Amino acid sequence: MGDKISVLLEEEKVDARIREIGEQISRDYAGRSVHLVCVLKGATFFTCELAKRITVPVTLDFMSVSSYGNDTKSSGVVRIVKDLDESITDKHVIVVEDIVDSGNTLSYLLTILKERGPASLALCTLLDKPERRVVDVAVDYTGFEIPDKFVVGYGLDYAQKYRNLPFIGVVEVED
Repeated sequence: MGDKISVLLEEEKVDARIREIGEQISRDYAGRSVHLVCVLKGATFFTCELAKRITVPVTLDFMSVSSYGNDTKSSGVVRIVKDLDESITDKHVIVVEDIVDSGNTLSYLLTILKERGPASLALCTLLDKPERRVVDVAVDYTGFEIPDKFVVGYGLDYAQKYRNLPFIGVVEVED
């Protein structure tokens, strides 16, 4: 009937870590403003919570990049579904992602964004699966390193389900 989900990271732990990342970004960008680029749809929850905890001026834009479809593994084929609405030239850009897995999608995305002339470009992710890395991607701000399990909640989905869970859970797909 449904998929089995077990809690990996409780809501309180996720919230506390996002606060710490917001404080670190605020220190790192003191005296400047930051432009957050939220990678849709998964990073929406994380981006909103992070932005509330950053004390320097924040602007936002959104980009949608797909490599998963309805599968639990990345296809490796990256496509831009929605591009940025504003120029990032001369802005201090932080790409906010829900999870760094193989690195293929983010490597592609960061290459494209660097070509657009930002003053600086950093990467912030809620979750990181380093053991799945195929392409080396430098992550500047990491919420949690997690094992190679398929996770949902806090914006992460399985076939568009479970984004609304207030925690990070491991999903076991039932046929």
